[in-house]
This record gives sequence, C-alpha cells and structure tokens, in this order.
Amino acid sequence: MVFTRKDHLVGLDIGSQSIKLAEIKTSKAGRILKKFGMTELPPGLIEEGAINDPQLASDTIRQLFKTLNVKEKKVALSIGGYSIIVKKINLQKVSEDQLLETIHFEAEQYIPFDISDVNLDFQVLGESEHNPDQISVLLVAAKQELINDYINLVQMAGLHPSIIDVDAFALQNIYESSYLPSGGGNGAAAAEEAVTALVDIGASKTSLNILKGASSLFMRDISLGCGLINQKIASQCDCSQEEAEQLKRGESSERLSSGDLKQIVSEMASEWTDEIRRALDFYYSSFPDDHIERILMSGGGSRISDIRERLISETGAEVDIIKPFGNLMVSEEGFDASYLQQIAPQAAIALGLALRRVDDK
Repeated sequence: MVFTRKDHLVGLDIGSQSIKLAEIKTSKAGRILKKFGMTELPPGLIEEGAINDPQLASDTIRQLFKTLNVKEKKVALSIGGYSIIVKKINLQKVSEDQLLETIHFEAEQYIPFDISDVNLDFQVLGESEHNPDQISVLLVAAKQELINDYINLVQMAGLHPSIIDVDAFALQNIYESSYLPSGGGNGAAAAEEAVTALVDIGASKTSLNILKGASSLFMRDISLGCGLINQKIASQCDCSQEEAEQLKRGESSERLSSGDLKQIVSEMASEWTDEIRRALDFYYSSFPDDHIERILMSGGGSRISDIRERLISETGAEVDIIKPFGNLMVSEEGFDASYLQQIAPQAAIALGLALRRVDDK
C-alpha cells in the first residue's frame, strides 16, 4: 500500500477521539524524536473508522501540522477494526507468480467481504514450522472504501499518503524498537523468544497482538473502547458526550458522584478483562505450550487501574504500560519530560508509524 517514494515519513494516528502526530529522524547517533503532538476531536466526528465530516477532520489535521511546524508532507497512517482482516496461513511452496494467484484464491476462504471490494496485501514469513514443503504467509485485507476514505482525508489536508499500515502492526513496530534487542532496545524488558501480548485500548476499540519475539502469532480487535464509559455516563446523567467526557475526567458535579463514576469504570473494566481473557484463551487453544509472560498496555484505557489489576489477577502475567519513548533520543529543550510520560501510552501507534519508511514491506 505504497503511493510515493521517499524515505522520511510522519506518523499520523487518526483515532475516533484524537489525532496524534509523530516525526522521528534517524542519525548516526540513533533515532531522534523531532515532533510529537496530539489534538482532541469532537465526539462523533470519526466513529468506528467512518469519517462523518471529512472537511472538519482534514482541517484539524492541517492545523496540527501548522501548530507543530511540521514541514514534511509524506505520512504513514494506520487503520483497524472489523474492516481489517489479518490472518496467518500456510501454503504450498510455489513460484512467485503462482503465489500471487494462490493468495487471491486462498483469501476468499478467509475474508468475509467480496474479494473485489478489498485491498489485499501479504508478507511471506518463511518456511512453515510444521511442514518443510509449506510457507507461512501473513495475509492482510482491508475494505477498499475505508482505504480510499483515509487517502482522501489526508490529501484534503494537503498531505501525501505513503504507507497505510494496520494499527496492530504499528504498535508492534514501536514494541520491537523499544523492547527487543534486535530492534535496538536494551534487551532487558523482553527476550527474543518471550511471548508478549500488546493490548491497545482506544476510544472505540481494543486491539490485541500476541508476539513470540518479533513474530506475530495472533491478532484480534474487540469492539470495546473508552468511549463506552462516556456513553454510560451520558445515559445515566442524561447529558451530552462532551459533558460526559468532562465528568469522566473528574470534574465536580451533582449529576455524578465519585462513587457512581467508579462503579461505571469498574463495570467497564470487568467487560474489557473478560473479552481480553477470552481472546487469550483462544490463543492458548492453538498454542497450549506457550505462556504469556508480559502484557504491555497502550491507548487511553491503559491508565484505568482496574483493568491492569484484573489482568494481573486473571492471567498471571506481568502487566505494564508501554514506554514507547524509551529508545528515542529526546531534546530536553523541545519536549517536557512529564508531558511525554503522561501521553506515552497514547503515543505508541503514532511513533510506530513514524518509524516506517516508504520502501518497507
């Protein structure tokens, strides 16, 4: 899904609640964080990936670039949700030309959309672990309409879409860079063969990516996000989504007591944990000998302590919030350290996108 050709890109994470921008440049000394910023979106502007007001959304992106004084126009962005299918399949070893035909034939068995309506991509992972006559292939399919909407959006903002990634892959990219020795990380936080679950809790969905070392073994998107907390608050208090967001952030009000807010958050934490545990159980049914040693959380929902505590209790894994800035050089003059620490979980996908280069596969 590459449209232009030049090495340097700006990572643009377009969520349903906010837009995050990251720019990383590489020098002989290492990777340097040049720009980072985010801006909130009005409720309902982007819902489950659908852009309801492209003009307002593009104006918001343009203003973010202007505010941060970002000159680069080539961007990497990502998409996710149920319009994206990611599947690891095994195929017989064939020639490259035959592989293209085989991929399209096999894809129809796994994709619940009309094959003519999707953009199909794949990556050969290597020889199958279980059969030397087969190869493992990572199959990625996205609805063409969704891709076109995001291409048009960034073009309306005066930008050039160079790469369209998948949210879970962007998160994996920053994980490899920050935690794995092969990615340049310190090597202490994750071993090359350790099994780690990356859990990103955004405003409208939760993404799960389970890795062994740098290899993705299992992905799933769950239609639960922080926005559901706002919906419950709005329903209980008979207020707007904007007012619900203010109440969620703890602004004092007679309409919602601290106890009621805690109860709403606790109920949602229970639902999230149940869904994540079901996904983990499904993974274990395919890989019964594996043990997930660590869960790294990102997204705005990662700060909800109830979720972290429940996951620790129910999975037995070590649960941490991701630290995506850890392996980047950061100018003390350009960034406030406390700000970066505060927004780190929400910055992960944008940073993962900013690490991409146009000639990446």
